[in-house]
Amino acid sequence: MSRPTQVLAGALAAIAALSAVLCAVLCAGPAAAQPLAPVGGFPAQPLRIVSPFPAGGGNDAVTRIVATHLGEVLGQAAVTDNRGGAGGNIGTRFVAESRPDGYTLLTSQVSVMAVNPTLYSAPGFDPVKNFAPVTQINAAPLAIVVAAGAPWQSFAELAAQARAQPQKITFATPGNGTLSHLVGVVLDKDSGIALQHVPYKGAGPAINDLLGRQVDVLITSTSSVASFIQSGRMRALAVTSPRRLGVFAKVPTLEELGYRNARFEDWYGVFAPAGTSPERIALLNRAIVQVLQMPEVARLINEGGSDVVASKPEAFAAQLKSDIARWSQIVKLSGARVD
Repeated sequence: MSRPTQVLAGALAAIAALSAVLCAVLCAGPAAAQPLAPVGGFPAQPLRIVSPFPAGGGNDAVTRIVATHLGEVLGQAAVTDNRGGAGGNIGTRFVAESRPDGYTLLTSQVSVMAVNPTLYSAPGFDPVKNFAPVTQINAAPLAIVVAAGAPWQSFAELAAQARAQPQKITFATPGNGTLSHLVGVVLDKDSGIALQHVPYKGAGPAINDLLGRQVDVLITSTSSVASFIQSGRMRALAVTSPRRLGVFAKVPTLEELGYRNARFEDWYGVFAPAGTSPERIALLNRAIVQVLQMPEVARLINEGGSDVVASKPEAFAAQLKSDIARWSQIVKLSGARVD
């Protein structure tokens, strides 16, 4: 073989080798999550994550995002179990009474864990005594939304009519005593925006009736309605946090609109029954935090209008106690009560 031919052959071989490497890097899909090593044989069977609301709402959506990927990290499947009713109390009580073995978990939120114990005379659980916090998933505002064909183009227009015609405009929420309900109470007491409350058993049914024009306004978590805002089927008039995120980036906050004491943030978080071993809590925390740090999961949560938190159990426990103190006071001042 001549020298030029040898050089050409070598160059072609090098190009072929480089092409193979580039193909391996660029053509490969996302790397599979590396399962965490079991702790003391846990987990050895599938996990159940209870969402205490019907399918179709924000709690359900976040639970399914976590459950879908948790199996990749733990090496065992995780399934979502919807147990709605009584403002989240039924599913929450079910987990409180479950075996503390780490196989039954709860995705809960501020309205259930910090509001219901004061709002209900007998909620059926104690958020501090009956649960071990695993991790806070996110921090999210609430959104005030209307159907795309509704007459109000801005929150100012809605507020003006509500003041002029008290109790004529209806507003749906996922249930009595939820943060959504209390936002409506605060707007009425502080700003004279008197809307007629229509409670539902979760965000899913409320969304259906808003789209069907059975109710005028919906106050709920941003994650519950993000896809409807994105598709143009709903219009967001305001959000309750100081930040603008995801599909709500162009939506004004109530503070920007001049409303004082109007910063309300919800969160979703994972809990285990009290008595679950610290070792299993620690493993579950590491696994769920790993899920929340996956780029695709973080993107979905951000697009839904909320920040990823992924906290340690101790930090989440402190957040829960702080919210219980704040929201129990707001419930008492509002006079709201469900017996």
